[in-house]
Amino acid sequence: MSDVVWKKDVSDVNDGILVGLRAPHPSFYLALSVSVFCLIIGAVAWGYQIAVGTGVAGLNSPVYWGVYITDFVFWVGIGHAGTLISAILFLFRAKWRNSINRSAEAMTVFAVITAGLFPLIHVGRVWYAAYWMLPLPNTNNLWVNFRSPLMWDVFAISTYLTVSLLFWYMGLVPDLASMRDRVKGFKRLLFGFMSFGWVGTVRQWHHYEAGYGFLAALATPLVLSVHSIVSWDFAMSMQPGWHTTIFPPYFVAGAILSGCAMVYTLVLPLRHMFRMEGFILDEHLEALIKLTLLTSTIVAYAYAVEFLIAWYSGNPYEWKIFVKRAVGDYSFYFWTMVFCNCVFPIAFWSKRIRNSKFWCFVICVLVNVGMWFERYNIIISSLVEDFVPGSWGHYEPSIVEMAITLGSFGWFFTWLLIFCRFFPLVSMSELKLIMPKPLNPTKRKA
Repeated sequence: MSDVVWKKDVSDVNDGILVGLRAPHPSFYLALSVSVFCLIIGAVAWGYQIAVGTGVAGLNSPVYWGVYITDFVFWVGIGHAGTLISAILFLFRAKWRNSINRSAEAMTVFAVITAGLFPLIHVGRVWYAAYWMLPLPNTNNLWVNFRSPLMWDVFAISTYLTVSLLFWYMGLVPDLASMRDRVKGFKRLLFGFMSFGWVGTVRQWHHYEAGYGFLAALATPLVLSVHSIVSWDFAMSMQPGWHTTIFPPYFVAGAILSGCAMVYTLVLPLRHMFRMEGFILDEHLEALIKLTLLTSTIVAYAYAVEFLIAWYSGNPYEWKIFVKRAVGDYSFYFWTMVFCNCVFPIAFWSKRIRNSKFWCFVICVLVNVGMWFERYNIIISSLVEDFVPGSWGHYEPSIVEMAITLGSFGWFFTWLLIFCRFFPLVSMSELKLIMPKPLNPTKRKA
């Protein structure tokens, strides 16, 4: 089945991709219903927290960063693979990206939007505290502290979201024009407005390719910079377990690992729901698995170096934190992180496993579980015991925190599924560029 569409003419690409939008598989509606249900659970839990107070979340000194900041870092990391696949692989002219870049870009946008919710949830009374993060004069004539790493987050995430939105929407424009030409009435008017009058002239394609390449070059440094800035939230402090220079590359590698695993987790069922087996081929999925294996190896190396630095530094506080991570109260989270992120992906070295969609899907889900536990392990195990023994304690996530976390997944998947229902999952314009062109049967006369 995967070869049928590729043997057809280039003009048949639109029909093959858009047919899935008109009649998705029934499993799509089941997935959307589950996502909306999870979203409702999260919304109810957040409403309860607002009504009663943030005390229901279990946050207290010294653990003032709990699951909410864990979720924030997790969702920011999920958004990195979209920029990697779309921008960096575009600059390197990796053709296999053309079948999955649209879903990866959409994943980036919705993941960053989801991440932006958690600083608002974490501050409690959002209507009082949220505007303090904006660089605007306020009633007390106080400005935000631009030297604070938390403010670096605000600018980094907003910049990343802006560039990702532009890059994602610019790639949609030619496809929106193709959809405009196939509908009538209000839909034609709507798609015509969204495509900005695109007609596909040589001049338009010239400006389009120049702008797309510029955005790709602009987005590439963001892969390294955004999550490096997120890691500085931790590394700029003197907290044992956080104050280390390996955090920026360590966080970047972990973000790309979780993002690539999430792309595979999304693309595999979406390919079935929208009948895209003829466009998203097995070799594209295998290339994504190889990228996941590469970043998993880098993350495993970072875990080992982190322990080596803690031992070699001679800092007893630093070394004590890492020992307790492995054999202390939070050892379950630590070893879950190690096995999910480092041990299970070793199976990807086997071509038989890489070609097994079931095992690849299971391992990618476990990688995402491990990456969530990684952020939880970094935050909780470091905060629960600081320099003052009198403030030591124990922390476990509350039901409200876990319900809001579940709601964030519902929020993310709801928006992603709605997008895939109304817009093409595969970029039609980019796919045509890499397909073999039909031969001209007529010969030019001498």
